[in-house]
Amino acid sequence: MSRDSGDNLDRNHAGNLPMASVMDAYLSRRSVIRGSLGAAIAMIAGTGLTACFDGSTGKPAPTPQPSKPKLGFQSIKGSRTDACAIAPGYSAHVLAPWGTPLNSNGAAWKADGSNSASDQANAMGMHHDGMRFFPIDGSSDDGLLAINFEYIDTAALHPHGPTNAISGQRPAEEVRKEINAHGAGVVRIRKVSGRWQVVDNDPLNRRFTTATVMDIAGPLRGTDHVRTRFSPAGVECRGTNNNCGNGYTPWGTYLTCEENWPGIFVNTASRPADQVRIGVAATAGQYRWESAAGDASEVDDEFARFDVTPKGASASDDYRNEASTFGYIVEIDPYNSATRAVKRTALGRLRHEGCCPGLAVAGKPLTWYTGDDSNNEYLYKFVSDAVWDPADAKAADRLATGAKYLDKGKLYVARFNADGSGDWLLLDVATPTRDGKTLGALFGDLPGIIVNTRGAADALGATPMDRPEWTAVNPLNGDAYLTLTNNSARSADKTDKANPRGPNRHGHIIRWHDSDDHQHFAWDIFVFGANADGGADINRSGLTEMNQFASPDGMSFDSRGVLWFETDNGEETLTRYTNDQLLAVIPTDLVDGNGKQVPINAQNQADLRRFFVGPNGCEVTGITFTPDNKTLFINIQHPENWPSTDVATDVTPAGSKVRPRSSTVVIQRLDGGEIGTA
Repeated sequence: MSRDSGDNLDRNHAGNLPMASVMDAYLSRRSVIRGSLGAAIAMIAGTGLTACFDGSTGKPAPTPQPSKPKLGFQSIKGSRTDACAIAPGYSAHVLAPWGTPLNSNGAAWKADGSNSASDQANAMGMHHDGMRFFPIDGSSDDGLLAINFEYIDTAALHPHGPTNAISGQRPAEEVRKEINAHGAGVVRIRKVSGRWQVVDNDPLNRRFTTATVMDIAGPLRGTDHVRTRFSPAGVECRGTNNNCGNGYTPWGTYLTCEENWPGIFVNTASRPADQVRIGVAATAGQYRWESAAGDASEVDDEFARFDVTPKGASASDDYRNEASTFGYIVEIDPYNSATRAVKRTALGRLRHEGCCPGLAVAGKPLTWYTGDDSNNEYLYKFVSDAVWDPADAKAADRLATGAKYLDKGKLYVARFNADGSGDWLLLDVATPTRDGKTLGALFGDLPGIIVNTRGAADALGATPMDRPEWTAVNPLNGDAYLTLTNNSARSADKTDKANPRGPNRHGHIIRWHDSDDHQHFAWDIFVFGANADGGADINRSGLTEMNQFASPDGMSFDSRGVLWFETDNGEETLTRYTNDQLLAVIPTDLVDGNGKQVPINAQNQADLRRFFVGPNGCEVTGITFTPDNKTLFINIQHPENWPSTDVATDVTPAGSKVRPRSSTVVIQRLDGGEIGTA
């Protein structure tokens, strides 16, 4: 999530035992040696986890362990310029920046910001974020880039900034343009003479905006919670918004995650508990789209729907439930432009940041992990009822396959225990709450629990986390990772000598390994973000100038087992040294195939390297590889004064000012080899 894209306020008043307290107890059992990254983590993770999978908890199935690669680049220094910096031996080029037309209905991007709302609906949206490369016929030179457009910068979007942003009626054309700049897209790209380029007017190119009609699936489909004047039957809705992190499925579809969407709505009456808990506004929407209601050009309440104040006799007469049609994982089939996007409500309603699948094993249920990106929110897991059939990887109807695995299953929330174990708490009607009731008694049925996912997790005693963001799963062993970007709301009175980081301004990465029955897990802290000169109490992982970082955010493994993570840093000490960055490391195992703790390979674990740095003011986000690992795509979001050319490493000339454009950056090795490894 961009630090500029919306609030991450602490709306959790449940009083559950915070992660700070869990870490206090957990880490106080061990003395942490100050020094190398590997030594520090060895002491944090080196004991106490072998019991996590014995006895009734079950043991994970043995997993073959392929040989691990080695990093093949040297860590680079930080950078503070209007340009990208990259390890020697690599090129970086700009691809498909904001406003790039996807078809002939969109005019070429205009540097004065004068493109129309219709142009924007047929072009790349604003502020690129999560994405995934989908090969055409298995090719590494031809494929589809499914991509999120997280939020808008209204000052850059319009020629002279937004009109009536504070009061008065917003112009309908401006509001439509803002609506169309949000969402997601699919764009065909192809490598020609060694350079990637957009395929103009490809029939698979398309946009999904905050106005695109989508299907509602899963537990909420057809229920009273999602009936609106637009869809009295509660089976469809309009739009996806604030799409941040992403996921994917084994059958070849894209999962886009709705994160900071609540701010686009307003309810000036008494808000129900779910709207308060998730952050629907009480006075005016973030962009005041609702103020354009009544414009002579308005069609089908396109603006009125953002005011969710009850006005009619029933939910079918107004838009009181419009906000309940947002907050989900949305499935898109990139290979079939005739299909609609589908909101998979079984995976919970929250501010989804990412949705990474676990390893697919024939005959076993499928798993996805997702974070709720706000201060003191939770980590969730969805486990399908259906077990994986490898034949479904080549299913002709990919969205029907999605219904098979994503519409029925079990949704869990995580509780981290101080001894390095953890429990997955089931969000279901019969599950007992902390006060001796059941979730059914509090929220009625499963749809009521889903609409109130945060409140249900509160009631179960889940562990509040430091802004849970992207999840990633190691393809070599199934270990799962979560970036906890920071938490300014963690108070200093929650700290002690073993965990002195309150407020947590630097963030960290946590990892876990599930038990085979999906009920329990073992966890440890993989690495703490810090500035190198922060002292032992801050720099717990022994970072140096060459790998110091803060606010880990986007994250992914490549197919070889290399972990790549990006930063969205606002910590002052580090921002004076470097812009946001991309780092790589080859992790050690948390547990082996028999559920036993693996000794830390300190040299391997310590080899965290800075590979790339973005331009001034940006967030580095979104990450995906071609199947051959010879092209890496990442996104540059909200740069200040970039790009000035299609060479990403070109510095914008001193004294010149460009209208900044979020863009994808294509990274390749000059010798044509695999990215990042020797």
